[in-house]
Amino acid sequence: MRQIVLDTETTGLDWRNGDRVIEIGCVELLNRSLTGRHYHVYINPERGIDAEAVAVHGITEEFLADKPKFADIVADFEDFVRDAELVIHNASFDVGFLDHELNLLGRDRLGALCAGVIDTLKMAKEQNPGKKASLDALCDRYAIDNGHRALHGALLDAELLAEVYLAMTRGQESLIMALDEEPASAEVDAGGVPVARQPLRVLRANEGELQAHEAVLADIARANKGLCLWLPPEPAVAA
Repeated sequence: MRQIVLDTETTGLDWRNGDRVIEIGCVELLNRSLTGRHYHVYINPERGIDAEAVAVHGITEEFLADKPKFADIVADFEDFVRDAELVIHNASFDVGFLDHELNLLGRDRLGALCAGVIDTLKMAKEQNPGKKASLDALCDRYAIDNGHRALHGALLDAELLAEVYLAMTRGQESLIMALDEEPASAEVDAGGVPVARQPLRVLRANEGELQAHEAVLADIARANKGLCLWLPPEPAVAA
């Protein structure tokens, strides 16, 4: 099971208004374990960056001036995420931006490229209704150190989200281990020859035991004004 935990930074809040992706950060999980492989790139958006966005991530137009354009990195990005399940916090935001970038180049969207998307924001709200579900709030909830997160950054946020996701889904390890285990082998003797199991012996109540059982049920019914779960209800008397 290959998963890619992904985050982006952008020039603003809405790709429909012309905003673009300026940073992509990804880390790889294989069978719920971090592999150490990651993908990280800064991208020249060929447009300005909203002041509000700079205040969040600290990435400036000057810093991005000599960085590659999305068309220059798209093949490497596709190779890294291809066929993996994506894990994203507030997935509609990042998927919307990345699909827009891919669409501008006439390439397949993430839905065709990847095996699916898990939205950890939606998952957090379902697990803890009414509680804060930001990445910082989830780090606090699961005791994950995010003290080095002064500004948003795609790779740092993807690394933190990977730890959060593993904490949120803890318990799935046992399921994966159970699927990996081989079925138990048949019983064998000292020479390794399979031993046939003896048929189970079925014991049935005799007539005296059945009568004693009926008497106990009748006593229960009398003590509960005719109500006994183990006896059929008496037919109603016609008026």
